[in-house]
Amino acid sequence: MANSVVQFRVDEATRAKAERICEENNIDLQTFLQKCLKKVVQENGVPFSIKRDDEPNRAATEALKRISRLAEKTGVADMTLDEINAEIDAVRYGSDR
Repeated sequence: MANSVVQFRVDEATRAKAERICEENNIDLQTFLQKCLKKVVQENGVPFSIKRDDEPNRAATEALKRISRLAEKTGVADMTLDEINAEIDAVRYGSDR
């Protein structure tokens, strides 16, 4: 199989740090990158998790959506804050309040 050249740009600091880390692990950067590409082919996908920076926000948004669906399902989605607090007080202190 013929070899081909793959080129891409990366800032110098990142390249230098990556080279240092690879060397500390007894591998050169070129070999590491070749292994990465082979692993992508072997796995038929990216062999590690890729997450967006806003992942915590997405998880919170999904949790709020689930809570909203549950509130709709149980008929409490239209309660006011005063009604919610009254329900909480009734549970905490008994319904005689």
